[in-house]
Amino acid sequence: MQCRLSCGACCIAPSISSIIPGMPNGKAAGEKCIHLLDDMRCDIFGHESRPKVCADFQADKDICKDTREMALITITELETLTN
Repeated sequence: MQCRLSCGACCIAPSISSIIPGMPNGKAAGEKCIHLLDDMRCDIFGHESRPKVCADFQADKDICKDTREMALITITELETLTN
């Protein structure tokens, strides 16, 4: 599956414990990454400074579903189940 344009669910719903440029403590679940632009694109996509966990995430129909809203729900549920 190709990443859905204007989604950004993976930049909001999960917690990220890795250091993110400008976010040395990572980010909490539900917190918008500071690199998520207004059009829901990642400002550091393709840059060396992008965290490995972000670069390793692959859009998948089972997680991203059919809409941004469903992706947010699914990732939030997974976050809850794994913490």
